[in-house]
Amino acid sequence: MNLPNKLTVMRVVLIPFFMLFVLLFKIPYHMVWALIVFAIASITDFLDGKIARKNNLVTTFGKFLDPLADKLLVMTALICFAFERWIDPVAVVIILSREFMVTGLRLVVAGEGVVVAAGIWGKLKTAFTMIALIAIMALQIFFPAPKGQPDFNMFIANEVLIWIAVILTVISGGIYLKAYWKYIDSSK
Repeated sequence: MNLPNKLTVMRVVLIPFFMLFVLLFKIPYHMVWALIVFAIASITDFLDGKIARKNNLVTTFGKFLDPLADKLLVMTALICFAFERWIDPVAVVIILSREFMVTGLRLVVAGEGVVVAAGIWGKLKTAFTMIALIAIMALQIFFPAPKGQPDFNMFIANEVLIWIAVILTVISGGIYLKAYWKYIDSSK
């Protein structure tokens, strides 16, 4: 297994640890650990693709697992944050719906021999979502609310971040849908 694939596998392995650190308040500095694990996982996302392309180490395994690992990491964070009531579950549903829609679209057009490459809006959406998730964790670390007592100001800050991510998500999803609509047009 080459280095980019090892980094991708490492990202998948880190996901349950991230989830445990977010949800288990009894672990000292649990959110600090969650943030560290999430940051390491996010860095592996950046590095694996860069190393694979630079050194011609792109593999079918990497093409399969890399986007799956990315989606699992983000989905885990979104679901955990909604569970903790740090973000609006409606935002989570919209983001997850777009991810499933684009994945389905990629599967359909792959049958036609077409590859749906990540566009600038998809990359922007991914980068901002990662930044937003890291910022939400940092806010929890530096401005913690007493357990069981919601902090309205913190919720508003989190909402601003997550809804910007939602807007970018909807825009990028719409662009993908428009570009590849001919492959899923119901009149065919």
